[in-house]
Amino acid sequence: MEKRAFLKTTSATVIGSLLTPLLSCNSSPEQQTPSALTEEERKNWAGNLTYSTDQLYQPASVEELQEAIRSLDKVKALGTRHCFNNIADSKASQVSLQKLRQISIDEDANTVTVEAGVNYGMLSPYLHERGYALHNLASLPHISVVGACATATHGSGVNNKNLSSAVNKIEFFNASGDLVSLSRAEDGDKFNGAVVNLGALGIVTRLSLDIEPTYDMRQDIYLSLPVSQLEAHFEEIMSAGYSVSLFTDWQSDNVNQVWIKRKVDNVPSGPAEADFYGAQLADRDVHPIIEISAENCTKQMGVAGPWYERLPHFRMEFTPSSGKELQTEFFVPRQHAVEAYLAIQKLKDKVGPLLMISEIRSIAADDFWMSPCYQQDCIVFHFTWEQETEKLIELLPTIEATLQPFDARPHWGKVFTMSAERLASLYKKMPDFINLAKEYDPEGKFSNAYLQQHIFTQA
Repeated sequence: MEKRAFLKTTSATVIGSLLTPLLSCNSSPEQQTPSALTEEERKNWAGNLTYSTDQLYQPASVEELQEAIRSLDKVKALGTRHCFNNIADSKASQVSLQKLRQISIDEDANTVTVEAGVNYGMLSPYLHERGYALHNLASLPHISVVGACATATHGSGVNNKNLSSAVNKIEFFNASGDLVSLSRAEDGDKFNGAVVNLGALGIVTRLSLDIEPTYDMRQDIYLSLPVSQLEAHFEEIMSAGYSVSLFTDWQSDNVNQVWIKRKVDNVPSGPAEADFYGAQLADRDVHPIIEISAENCTKQMGVAGPWYERLPHFRMEFTPSSGKELQTEFFVPRQHAVEAYLAIQKLKDKVGPLLMISEIRSIAADDFWMSPCYQQDCIVFHFTWEQETEKLIELLPTIEATLQPFDARPHWGKVFTMSAERLASLYKKMPDFINLAKEYDPEGKFSNAYLQQHIFTQA
């Protein structure tokens, strides 16, 4: 199979009235609204998952959302659908919050408050135009702020924490439809339990995030970094910029690419050094998969630009024609980074036939109970695979077993086969998280097959 486009976006907007399903298998074409979702749109981003319910609602306000929660027996929130597993799935009903898009800045507190329908591609230029920025962004700007924080999605940087770490206040409706508000300043450890919530506590309506003065960045790409240099200088390489990513296919003694993103205030202008630990400066913009055009990637070659146009790898405005992939990702304590890299490289013959590309990043420790970086700095090994689910499910136990000596934790929104017992052994705060979920959702209104399989088996 050819290596196709690395990532896929959709721009479908769901429109419907409160408590009227937008798509029903029992409705005739005449009964469906003009904006009824097509079957393709009822899948996740990558198209590997078809949602288990045709009962989808889109409230037009927080008040309508509250009414919906009180009226429904079981419900899950559906975000931008970028998860590769069934974390947002439901056999009963889903609510899309895409119409809740208010943004407001509190300049005195240096915070921004966003509703649940806001994604980073909307928020970032809004902040920049007003002189503000976020500390970090993921590879994609298309994902929702609320969904990214709920799953501990991250960017990169040895001193950068994940996206959730910007949250200083969270508001959500519990199973009774009552509004719960928790803040970093007032609610301490309970707040730390609620931010990376996996959708288990309720439906999040708003987040307040820390902001800082805006800044410009540049990114420079180096090709063919010798693995021997990575072994000898791992910390120096990963600390070479504000954000550093390694891309590899594991098939040679070289790391394919090194992406270095730096704040322009901290580096001289002009061309970057030609040599970086044996890797050579790219003479053109490149895609993480070298054979693919870089037209959808953010600007490289040391050209300065706003933070939100350099921290992600991909531009908000691109819409690839197609591109199906699966993704897995594992967080390894940073002290085991080189050992873990070399262990994965030994699997190159098994990994190669399915792999499109791997990315390796650093992320700093946080205090969120269900974050893979809970109280540990991590190196993150990301894999983008061809969409061959059965073959991947056969392969993953081998990768997970290889990384088990390093206490690797999977990304909650991607494909993994790790057992609930193993997950429980890796998350010492999981019992407290389960109790917190029972406090806000005693009857399991927000539970689903994913939570029952991975979390609540320990209840």
